[in-house]
Amino acid sequence: MKFGVVVFPGSNCDVDVYHVIKNVLKKPVEYIWHRDQEIDGFNCIILPGGFSYGDYLRSGAIARFSPVMKSVEKFASQGGLVLGICNGFQILLEAGLLPGALRGNDSQQFICDDTFIKVENESCPFTIDCAQDEVLKIPIAHKDGNYFAEASLLRELEAKGQVVFRYCDHEGRVSREANPNGSVGNVAGVCNESGNILGMMPHPERCAEELLGGEDGKKIFKSVLKWWEKRGGRRGS
Repeated sequence: MKFGVVVFPGSNCDVDVYHVIKNVLKKPVEYIWHRDQEIDGFNCIILPGGFSYGDYLRSGAIARFSPVMKSVEKFASQGGLVLGICNGFQILLEAGLLPGALRGNDSQQFICDDTFIKVENESCPFTIDCAQDEVLKIPIAHKDGNYFAEASLLRELEAKGQVVFRYCDHEGRVSREANPNGSVGNVAGVCNESGNILGMMPHPERCAEELLGGEDGKKIFKSVLKWWEKRGGRRGS
């Protein structure tokens, strides 16, 4: 299985993701420049965190129009796996590949801290190495991570299992106190209806080695590998 990590002007977590794939998981990985339009040969595309195009206009609003995104959209429509982390999540929302929107944190402050997230859907390609309701400790680092969806859309996402992660406390209790940014329903990550596109605000690449204080984030990447192996190297659901 081969991973591709998209690099936008302002990306700053691309090297972290590359390191986890190449040196921790020992899998093939290449960088994809934002101007590239040929992305054949990859099985999972990752949009990393950072401040693409300086977060001008809105976070992810300009990166959404990068030439590579047309190829990413086509790749996803054919069943390819796409993971957007933090700014990558913002880009996927701006591109309309995921439902909802991200607003400024309710504190209006940049937050860099460890958080706990609860696995709400253990059957998507990015969580099958996790257990239902498992609590993961994964850090966040963002100012615009306040997920928003109208009440009717949120109910639909919940009914279809598209809410993949929620912020919680260390015992898995979902509460206002455990919500770091004001996200509606404590939502920390969502997927598309087919499940092959996931956006999440927490940074799994920053906690994939015990050297960094924990390995919970590695479960996200190992899930991708497990999903791929179960399907014999085929795209699609």
